[in-house]
Amino acid sequence: MKVQRGLSPDNKTVWLVLDDNYLPIQAISKYLQYLDSLNRSPNTIQGYARNLKLYWEFLKDNHLDWQQITIENLAEFIYWLKIPTSDITSDLELESKRSAKTINHILTTVCMFYEFHERIGTTTGINAYRNQFQPGRNYKPFLHGIAKSKETKTKILKLKEPKTFSGCLIQDEIRQLIDGCNRIRDKFLLCLLHATGMRIGEVLGLRHEDIHSQGINEIHVTNRSDNFNNARAKTGERVIHVSKELMRLYSDYLIEEYPDDLDSDYVFVNCWSEPIGIPMSQGNVNGLFKRLKRKTGIKATPHLFRHTHATELIRAGWDMSYIQKRLGHANIQTTINTYVHLTEDDLAQEYQKYLQQREHSDVTNISKTKTI
Repeated sequence: MKVQRGLSPDNKTVWLVLDDNYLPIQAISKYLQYLDSLNRSPNTIQGYARNLKLYWEFLKDNHLDWQQITIENLAEFIYWLKIPTSDITSDLELESKRSAKTINHILTTVCMFYEFHERIGTTTGINAYRNQFQPGRNYKPFLHGIAKSKETKTKILKLKEPKTFSGCLIQDEIRQLIDGCNRIRDKFLLCLLHATGMRIGEVLGLRHEDIHSQGINEIHVTNRSDNFNNARAKTGERVIHVSKELMRLYSDYLIEEYPDDLDSDYVFVNCWSEPIGIPMSQGNVNGLFKRLKRKTGIKATPHLFRHTHATELIRAGWDMSYIQKRLGHANIQTTINTYVHLTEDDLAQEYQKYLQQREHSDVTNISKTKTI
């Protein structure tokens, strides 16, 4: 089986999952076409296609019919996803080859696939959800407790995901990475990621009309479905305020490196490799970060710059609602769950503040306590 990229009659990217005879698996194709009709990004659809390919390989390995699946079969699928590909010689060597987060994402794809086919009458589906009242949340909206509690659907099968902090870059690392770029375009790309926390899809989809440098210094993130490089803004439109220095770097890029005779709407384009002028792709950006790792020894990703930007805003005392809007999160709880993290340095600094406060307290300062 394989995931295959293709082009539709109107020249749009489509994704297919082919069986061992190189024929499209129709049940999957129907679902992927449905996602396309919902204007899901090609990259999202590709990810769903890969997840369903894995599921079909599991079905084949276990001689199962996709229309006759039970909850027990899905539990077996979880185990199948967790086992290593190599032969297991002992129970002690059994380690999951995929993280809990990855497995949960695959399971979500499969459940949504069955939900779609149940709605169109292809199958009776599987009862993979249960209804329960919404649990307590960290963030309490206005009038919380007055409004009636509502039931929400939760998956019956879900692995517990360990809470991890993916880390962030320190200033010296950021400087090394930027200095490691040979081109102004690449320096501007990294500075933009660091200064805005934008997703890489949002950056690669930027058009010149989105950058407002005449006095206001704003970047407008716009959701477009017709980007040549399949870049896509994940959420709705928003405005990000930036510095004069970042805008100056944008101007330097246009003057020094942007092809003179190029008539392109896109900000980030191929300037030196053929075909000249086409928008940069995710692969181009991945290649840049690999070169920077070899040069500096620092392993970084575009999303790590996003984490870094958010962490810096939190340390600067920004309100979570402002951070939510700047990052483009649809729900403030996403911002809280993802970015409220403390590094060891943060904890140490806060403890030092606590000790300093104690030293100035007459109640707790032992040196000022009178002896009897």
